Amino acid sequence: MDVGFIGIGAMGEGMARRLLEARHRLVVYNRTRSKASVLVAEGAAVADKPGDACGGDVVVTMLADDRAVEDLFVGGDLLSAFRPDTVHISMSTISVALSERLTAMHDEAGRAFLAAPVFGRPDAAAAGKLFVMAAGPENLITRSQPLFDAMGQRTFVVGEKQPQANVVKLAGNFLIASVLESLGEAFALIRKSDVDVHRFLEILTETLFSAPIYKTYGTLIADEKYEPAGFKMSLGLKDIRLALAAAEAKTVPMPVASLVKDNLLAGIAQGEGDSDWSALARVIARNAGLA
Repeated sequence: MDVGFIGIGAMGEGMARRLLEARHRLVVYNRTRSKASVLVAEGAAVADKPGDACGGDVVVTMLADDRAVEDLFVGGDLLSAFRPDTVHISMSTISVALSERLTAMHDEAGRAFLAAPVFGRPDAAAAGKLFVMAAGPENLITRSQPLFDAMGQRTFVVGEKQPQANVVKLAGNFLIASVLESLGEAFALIRKSDVDVHRFLEILTETLFSAPIYKTYGTLIADEKYEPAGFKMSLGLKDIRLALAAAEAKTVPMPVASLVKDNLLAGIAQGEGDSDWSALARVIARNAGLA
């Protein structure tokens, strides 16, 4: 397919590279041009402006937050650069409210739109091992499946309403954050009890909690390896705020999310904004009087 890819960041670079390896033709755009230029040697063309990446079969956006998406589609009127048959696949983690607005904007303009955020860190993106949460018209998901297959190990079809994929993504990230909070508290107790943290991690992940999320983040916490960030704490705070906003819109109390939000905010106040969000455990350790 002829694919435009907008947003070559920590996740987008790996995702775009997987599309190139699957022999799709890519035009890439990133606000910082040098990040897009790293893909030229592998066959990608670099667009000078976002609209130059919108003339193909599909446009994938993988951007950091609501503001970045709004700058393109609200302030920048990017839809006017689309062909009538171009499909826009939004793979960014954005608010449910913005997904609803984007759906309405695309419908009004007569343009095709899918929401397809992903679960996975940059290493999973580079390996094509992401999990894709797709929502929108069934025919568009079928048409886009070769791209999802190149970037991910499995696609989950959430429903026909695009915002459904976004709420699944936010709910999933809330659960990750709650695991980080729980792991941080448990590891602080273990450290203050003079138990070896790596021995505790082995026991934890080989008995009660063998899921990948505990192994991945438990290892980061045991090793205290929070830099470089696979997912920044500042972005984690953004996602928890979006989850809380979605919950409030549906009158769903989420007291654990509120607790995690406050602890992430405390971490950012302590200079952890660019650390991996698993550094939430370091914030909890400080609160416990640990160095």
